[in-house]
Amino acid sequence: MATGHIFIILIPIFFVILIGYFAGLFKAFNPASSKGLNTLVTKFALPAHLFIGITTTPRETLIQKWPFLVALLLGVIGFYIVLLVGYRLIAKKALTESSMFALNSTQPSFAFMGIPVLGSLFGSAAVAIPIAITGIVVNAILDPLASILGTVGQRKTTEADAKGNLFKATLKSVLHGLSEPLACVPLIGVVLTLCGFQAPKLLQSMFDQLGNITSGTALFAIGVTIGIKKITFSPKALSIAVLKAIVMPIVMLGIAVLIGLSHEDVTKAVLLVAFPGSAVAAMIATRYETLETEAASAFVISSVLSLISLPLLISLLI
Repeated sequence: MATGHIFIILIPIFFVILIGYFAGLFKAFNPASSKGLNTLVTKFALPAHLFIGITTTPRETLIQKWPFLVALLLGVIGFYIVLLVGYRLIAKKALTESSMFALNSTQPSFAFMGIPVLGSLFGSAAVAIPIAITGIVVNAILDPLASILGTVGQRKTTEADAKGNLFKATLKSVLHGLSEPLACVPLIGVVLTLCGFQAPKLLQSMFDQLGNITSGTALFAIGVTIGIKKITFSPKALSIAVLKAIVMPIVMLGIAVLIGLSHEDVTKAVLLVAFPGSAVAAMIATRYETLETEAASAFVISSVLSLISLPLLISLLI
């Protein structure tokens, strides 16, 4: 794809992010209202969009996507585990910090940039299933796993109590992950489609009223979040940002090619993990009071890095 065409696709996307950035920078939005924007996208608009995208897809097409799921599991969960073990052994840090470092180096802003970027390249209907698969992997597996390990690292009880607390923490984290709309709504859509359900036109129109606001609102929300965050260029923040925006896409490229995905699916898989770090992952770090500043800073730094990395990846892959 010609460089000029790539920038024609990306400039409107980054323009909306920039408008959101100034809105956050000049206090038009505060952390509470910014959280409201994020909630609108992740709990309502994007799940509605994904549900219709999945339930209007032929069952055979959905079944054929299982290699894509394997690639995402290896590229996302595998990358998280490698970073977790490496950070813990090499940097000799506590389990909770290691989990938060690995999570923020792994989780992409697929919920906010997936539809605008991939939709511009392939059409919104063609990317609903890949984004839904990413949502299931991230929200139903990655976030619960990171939360479980974060809890294990913080527990300071007797061994007997620890076992009970660990079981409760594990169950709570898994159920919480599955209860997130970005995990359960696509999962319900997948089950219905496999059972032969196809959304009728009326249902499509109803969900589209909400789902169609996803792209612009999601991009604006990213900008607002960046605008209200304070940045520190510490070694940890820079490491997280570089791992997220540069190293992880390269790893995913290797995995996707080895698995034998089609060229189009390789591109989708790589771009889905090449998006900037996730504000959700940064919020999880805040919940565990570990790497809060570094995670927030890495989110901003990786967003800036994506101005370079995304056009480069698109030019190489398409």
